[in-house]
Amino acid sequence: MMRLRPYKKEDAETIISWNKDARAFYQWSAGVMGDYPITKEEFGFVESLMAFTALDEEKTVGFFTFRNPEGRMDELRIGFIILDPQIRGCGKGKEMLKLALKYAFEIYGARRVSLGVFENNEPAYYCYKAAGFEDVILDETETYQVLNEVWKCKEMAIES
Repeated sequence: MMRLRPYKKEDAETIISWNKDARAFYQWSAGVMGDYPITKEEFGFVESLMAFTALDEEKTVGFFTFRNPEGRMDELRIGFIILDPQIRGCGKGKEMLKLALKYAFEIYGARRVSLGVFENNEPAYYCYKAAGFEDVILDETETYQVLNEVWKCKEMAIES
């Protein structure tokens, strides 16, 4: 059974190891943490966020953060969502997100949780859809210059 706990520094090495190449790293981080590959010290950036580690039994299997961009707790932004590649595709990502949403709505009292996902990251997009997130239509699509390409970001949200 999966459970969440606050992130610990000791989790960094495992979480960082899940990014096997630059493309996967930038799909996950949008380059916010720095350039691929990052160090444990650079990953320490997440300690300034509400960071969580997902455990299945006692094995670290996932990670995500919350932040409150407007400084209020009624809307949280979930980010840096990652799952151990060995367990992707079998519902564990959806399970982790459902736990994250339960935490956001019931513990933090959020009314809305949002996220961004690159259009070229279809597995993540469909995982978020399966967890209940819906597309949000924006006036302007956010884009990033990554690996000499322009990556478009989809906005998604779910309300309690």
